[in-house]
Amino acid sequence: MTEVEDFEELRPLLFSIAYRILGSVSEAEDAVQETWLRFAASATRPVSTKAFLSATVTRISIDVLRSARVRREEYVGPWFPEPLLSDPYQDPARSAELADSVSMAALLLLERLSPLERAVFLLRDVFGFGFDEVAAAVGRSEAACRQLLVRARRHMQDGQPRFAADRGERRELATRFFDALQNGDVGGLQNLLAADVQLVGDGGGKAPQLARTVTGAQNVARLLGAVFPWLIRIDVTLEQAELNGQSGAILRDRDGKVLQTMVLDVLDGQVQAVRLVINPDKLAHLGPVADAWALSRELKEARRPAK
Repeated sequence: MTEVEDFEELRPLLFSIAYRILGSVSEAEDAVQETWLRFAASATRPVSTKAFLSATVTRISIDVLRSARVRREEYVGPWFPEPLLSDPYQDPARSAELADSVSMAALLLLERLSPLERAVFLLRDVFGFGFDEVAAAVGRSEAACRQLLVRARRHMQDGQPRFAADRGERRELATRFFDALQNGDVGGLQNLLAADVQLVGDGGGKAPQLARTVTGAQNVARLLGAVFPWLIRIDVTLEQAELNGQSGAILRDRDGKVLQTMVLDVLDGQVQAVRLVINPDKLAHLGPVADAWALSRELKEARRPAK
């Protein structure tokens, strides 16, 4: 195989590693591109192309994450990963680990880890690399990587997200949720929500967003049931989609531009959390982005009582 063919065969794996480390589609794509440039510039072919490329994209992603964490400390409001429509890397032997690790809840949990802990945990427990490969990738000894992994596992287990195993059940509940949402059925929504459900939005200060996290089935149902019928009146549409391996939806304006995404955490037949990504910077990879401020003004005008 040529260098290009080697690289393209491994591109899905490289993106999947980078995305889980960074939580950003755009930054992951940039890390993969930088990996290609370094591979193409190398004077010699590595013994294992997979090991070389995986180590390279991991190191690049760790460096990017270190600077990104500083920016996230100054982020306006809650920070969520960029929504991912589909994970390009598939491995039947590790399908459960791959699916769980890409969820919004899991990616948020990974934020508790240091960049090195995060990389070691992902390479070893999610992608199944040997400790020798992990050590080479992060530039630490195998003994140090084992210690990093123990700490990472402890942090992850403390808050490990649990999801219903049956995807069909999750999709069926999501369909009922979105039907009730579009119909403004507050009672129907409340019946599907866990008592301590949370509604959280990530606007990053660049789009209208919730002033605070909304907690409790009644509060969340009332807010969603009150707002969404008005969005329909100004021609906002809802397109059900799987995002980060979870049931969710993409909201679009009348021109089909992306307004926001919505992801549901489902457990035990109830919605445990509703996560909204509204920051336009995190939606551009999904297509043209709507002007959320203009839609907000239009919504306020539509809800204003007639004189």
